[in-house]
Amino acid sequence: MPDQRLSARAARKIALAAQGFADPRPSGRVDARQLRRAIERIGLLQLDSVNVFSRTHYMPLFSRLGPYPRELLDRMAAHTDGRVRRELFEYWAHEASLVPLRLQPQLRWRMARADDDAWGGVRRIAREHPQLVADVLALVQEQGPVRAADTGAERAKRRAGEMWNWHEGKVALEYLFWSGQVTAARRINFERRYDLPERVIPAEILARPTPSVEEAQRELVRVAARAHGVATEPDLGDYFRLPRAESKLRVAELVEAGELEPVTVEGWGAPAYLWPAARRPRRVNARALLSPFDSLIWFRPRTERIFGFRYRIEIYTPAPRRIHGYYVLPFLLGDALVARVDLKSDRQAGVLRVQGAYAEPAPEAGPAADPEHVAAELAQELDAVAGWLGLDGVAVAGRGDLASPLAAAVRATQ
Repeated sequence: MPDQRLSARAARKIALAAQGFADPRPSGRVDARQLRRAIERIGLLQLDSVNVFSRTHYMPLFSRLGPYPRELLDRMAAHTDGRVRRELFEYWAHEASLVPLRLQPQLRWRMARADDDAWGGVRRIAREHPQLVADVLALVQEQGPVRAADTGAERAKRRAGEMWNWHEGKVALEYLFWSGQVTAARRINFERRYDLPERVIPAEILARPTPSVEEAQRELVRVAARAHGVATEPDLGDYFRLPRAESKLRVAELVEAGELEPVTVEGWGAPAYLWPAARRPRRVNARALLSPFDSLIWFRPRTERIFGFRYRIEIYTPAPRRIHGYYVLPFLLGDALVARVDLKSDRQAGVLRVQGAYAEPAPEAGPAADPEHVAAELAQELDAVAGWLGLDGVAVAGRGDLASPLAAAVRATQ
């Protein structure tokens, strides 16, 4: 049977629906059930230390659900007060991520490959200083949960001539974390507290059989396929950062089993695969600011292919060479990325600062979005996110071609 053919816009709407953007936001208070559903739909939340606007793992849920209590997500990821059971654990998935507990067995193959796949310095410390790693593990066993800085307390136990510094202790912890011998009990001020898995992850999860590498990776590709709706093989493999050779094999196996349907998407220039149960909405009426690390856009080649939106985060670019700004969020309106804004939460002044606002140029097929309409919708979204972050208002600077209409729209909103 020949492959299905999808228009570029149909594929885009399938992708948005798979990520939760075809659903209206809840009208009342968001609860744990709604957070759980959103996380299960996208599969994981990427973590990042930059806090100039908001911690990135909080933002994808706001983008899909609107204002929600951030402490509820904290409790789902830490289980510190007994009111909400732990449902997420931290591990290397798509970079450092919060992942549903049910996927812990599917990531054990990566833990088992720590000696081969971890970063060079992490592998090296395990190879060259095994006693150091054993000492740090003993420290966690005795005193956990511990911070990386606490590894300095272990120095007193080492013989003369065998002293090691804080950095070495931190690297040893990272090896133990990668290999699954320790895990993150919680984060305080975004700093990990490391503890033993059996004191953090429910016994029922740890007791589950370890699947084969092949079956574990197939399940991760299934999660990615559900979250994407329609995708290329590199899209699917990147979701959990599978090695490319293994990603190709797993996708081929799921196609052979009938779990993925080969499709041709207009303009993609690469084979694509449809999740058979993916929704095909006629319209998508989304409105959302997107974190740079949102799963909708984190694989930049896919973002450019689906939305015609070239996106590069400029945090590490010297300021004079930045095009759009330090921490830039794309703005989704309807089924298109229509603008981008450089945001900063000025917590001391209680203001969300828009340091730059830029309209996207017209797509190849069709006119550009009306800047007055984009500005009005963006102003409402900025007002909502500012309130959610506990800020009193929005202030727009003059940089960017959308800044003037946005400033007027913000004044009308406030």
